[in-house]
Amino acid sequence: MNSKILEIRRLDEAFLVNSKPIKIRQPVIDGILEYSAACHPREAILLLKGKVKGQGIVVEEVEIPPFAVHSYESSHFPLYMLPIDFSIVGTAHSHPSSVLQPSIVDLNHFYGRIMIITAYPYKSEQNLKVFNNNGNHIQYEIIRD
Repeated sequence: MNSKILEIRRLDEAFLVNSKPIKIRQPVIDGILEYSAACHPREAILLLKGKVKGQGIVVEEVEIPPFAVHSYESSHFPLYMLPIDFSIVGTAHSHPSSVLQPSIVDLNHFYGRIMIITAYPYKSEQNLKVFNNNGNHIQYEIIRD
């Protein structure tokens, strides 16, 4: 692999592992949990929109991706249908099975800088985790409005 690509990947991984805590607005968390519950028993998928500030990320809103597919085994959307939007910082999806860990498929389809996974019963922040592209859990702070 090209050394410049490896260097960029290392910098990106360092950003995600060594970053300040991710900040997520409370309405975003509530929206992800509510949307996941509404889609249950199918998997839900959402785009996370926000800003990269310094070494941290602030997630400010969610959006349903165009032509999203919600099935009992997975959820996905065609990447080529996304508009050019630099405010997309990652994705959120649900695991109706209650497993709060990314699968190999989740990691292979990682999009953006972070991934949020919610798990049944979708009642509180205890049913939500944030991960980086290696599947490592990342701490986050809630911005209460």
